[in-house]
Amino acid sequence: MVSFKTFLLTLVLYMLQGAGTSLIKLNNNGYEDVVIAINPDLPEDENLIQEIQNIVTEASTYLYQATEKRFYFKGVSILIPKTWKTKPDYQKPKLEIYDNADIFIEVPNPPGYNVPRTDQIRECGKMGERIHLTPDIILNKMVKEYGPPGKILVHEWAHLRWGVFEEYNEEEPFYKCSDAITGTNKVNVCSGGSCSIRSCRTDPNTGKFQKECLFIPDRGQTEKASIMFMQSIDSVVEFCRKENHNKDAPNAQNRKCNLRSTWEVIQDSEDYKTSTPMTAAQPPKPSFSLKQIGERILCLVLDKSGSMASGDRLNRLKQASKLFLLQIIEKGSWVGMITFDSAATIQSDLVQIETDDQRNTLITKLPGIASGGTSICSGLRAAFTAIRKKFSTDGAEIVLLTDGEDSTIRTCFEEVRQSGAIIHTVALGPSADRALEELSKLTVHKHSSVYPSSELSAGDTKKGRRKYAFK
Repeated sequence: MVSFKTFLLTLVLYMLQGAGTSLIKLNNNGYEDVVIAINPDLPEDENLIQEIQNIVTEASTYLYQATEKRFYFKGVSILIPKTWKTKPDYQKPKLEIYDNADIFIEVPNPPGYNVPRTDQIRECGKMGERIHLTPDIILNKMVKEYGPPGKILVHEWAHLRWGVFEEYNEEEPFYKCSDAITGTNKVNVCSGGSCSIRSCRTDPNTGKFQKECLFIPDRGQTEKASIMFMQSIDSVVEFCRKENHNKDAPNAQNRKCNLRSTWEVIQDSEDYKTSTPMTAAQPPKPSFSLKQIGERILCLVLDKSGSMASGDRLNRLKQASKLFLLQIIEKGSWVGMITFDSAATIQSDLVQIETDDQRNTLITKLPGIASGGTSICSGLRAAFTAIRKKFSTDGAEIVLLTDGEDSTIRTCFEEVRQSGAIIHTVALGPSADRALEELSKLTVHKHSSVYPSSELSAGDTKKGRRKYAFK
């Protein structure tokens, strides 16, 4: 059973972050709207920005060749921390926000830990969450350990975009993919204060090499696969295919992808199925947009219509909004508040949060009584008006809390699309119009449904939903 406190915390965290959906699109073989974010804890370094562009350009060529001229990087936005100096060529972000970035350039954690990685929580063939790289990788300081940065990015991109997995196993590092990569299996043996390297021996019980055994590839190689095994080898420029895939290797790719090679998984992707190879020897150069993160601009749009009186919805809305205003929203952010039923009221124009008094003043404006009809579009239009008194709506955030019982939502879809605002929708009831979820998709952001078990249908209860259901 989920407590009311847990419900509030989950809802508020959703309101704060709301994002998590990539903006990436494949357009005529080129990946557009790729977002790379520089962590604000990194010291200002203009060279880092230039090297990011160099690496993406290098990776684009590797990717193009590795995918038989199918894919390349076409358009990339680099998010620059607001603490860095402002420059005339820096644009303002629109739908790009830090939490939604596809690639993070960040401080090593722990210090000195520069291993590139991609967060993958879904099954084989499903897109990952985000790529993590450190400045040392970007600045070409880890070439000996991991290979050229462009090839590192292609390796991680395959994890992110196509949901493939590693073809090496650190627990049994003497397996390789493909089998055509040449090398020797060696072990470092130490005794009496001296160490020596010798050939590996097999365990008579298991028939496998001893645990400390390592596969050391020959310096000179001709084998082109595999990028997911060891992209640091100079000759490796391809993914493993069915013909050269080592199904016996005890690695994550075999375990999670039913013994299929990386290339087979890529061929099953929507990207592959909806594209055809290009003919040019080299891909077009990527285009880059430098966008500096600014102050956070956010407007709460709160439903106080009559249907919000059901199931304690209005009280839940108020409690979550209060917690959000008191403890979550960052100091320095601009916050406004709109309430709506059949019409909308601007309860507060944008206020920059600097003191607790400002937070408490906003709390006094939370709705007290639920009554009237429901016009979500009126609430959104009022939010646009409030924001435009000080700022552009491009990149501004709107958090819409509503039971969603409004059949007229689609009438303002085009206004939402043209606004450039980021809209997070939270449905506080089980009867939300389907258009509410479509509304959030206009800005490529998530929609969440939150309601207590008393509002679930019998069918939902039989499915074992918890007391508070989060969609």
